[in-house]
Amino acid sequence: MKYPEAEQIKSIIGSAQRIVILQADNPDGDSLGSALALEQILHEIGKEPLLYCGVDIPSYLTYMPGWDRVSKDLPNNFDASIIVDTSADSLFEQLVKTSQKSWVATKPAIVLDHHDVPNSIAFATVVCNQTAVATGEVIYELAQQLDWPLNQSAKELIVNSIMSDSLGLTTSATTGRSIHIVGDLVDGGVSIAALDQKRRELQGKSPELIKYKGNLLQRIEYYADNQVATITIPWREIELYSSQYNPSMLVLDEMRGSIGTKLAVAFKLYNDGHMTAKIRANYGSPVAGKLAEHFGGGGHAYAAGFKIANGKPFDEIKTDCIRVATELLDAL
Repeated sequence: MKYPEAEQIKSIIGSAQRIVILQADNPDGDSLGSALALEQILHEIGKEPLLYCGVDIPSYLTYMPGWDRVSKDLPNNFDASIIVDTSADSLFEQLVKTSQKSWVATKPAIVLDHHDVPNSIAFATVVCNQTAVATGEVIYELAQQLDWPLNQSAKELIVNSIMSDSLGLTTSATTGRSIHIVGDLVDGGVSIAALDQKRRELQGKSPELIKYKGNLLQRIEYYADNQVATITIPWREIELYSSQYNPSMLVLDEMRGSIGTKLAVAFKLYNDGHMTAKIRANYGSPVAGKLAEHFGGGGHAYAAGFKIANGKPFDEIKTDCIRVATELLDAL
């Protein structure tokens, strides 16, 4: 796979020494795995990589070694930035709050992404937004094209990235190339079983969390003849349980598993009045991305999300979301 943006990316990185790798304010397994893999690659080619994310890395992702090097403070001095797994600069709300987004915009900025939507990061110098199951796949292809070295840690992190966004190579976005890349990295010494064991060990749940999950399951609501399932998580629960596990991720799979359900939406309500929605669609109902776009968000056909911070009442947002979701499903 040859990317036409590769030479411009090579030039920017070649001219820079201190390079900050940015994740948006909604880090997931692909964004963290991609950021940490890039950190390894940049170290290997003699650069000084720095890791930034405006929010805390979720505890369920801390099985990836290096997560604790991600800082919530943007460095004062850097030569260029690489933005991973992000299609919209609206997802950098913390940079806006600290008035630092304009500072990032004064430096060369590379975007590495795989979302099948137009990229709206206006200050980007070059956007490499390729059709792939994960940003980790894009990084692997660039490494092959630009002769970037992949040490063992980088290989494992790319596999973590791909396996995370592809749900273990099971999503419709998974291609033969995705599987080939993972196979190549396994041939290079990566053990998927060992990586999964680390993830499982970390994701062991306390009795308190198991009871909370049961409570969430009882609160799932169904709409449109059970096609749409929703859960609403208030701030007090986010504050209480997020240090152990992302509350929405506790039940999204069960929500999607209901008979007749095609789409699951988990709403989270924050104490400052903003809200987020995490959307997951079942195979054959590729509407998650379009639903998120209606609210200014983005993502994939089967996994997407949005954030609203304009003070609009949540009941109105929820009603509108269910309406649009139903219309999109009916139009299939």
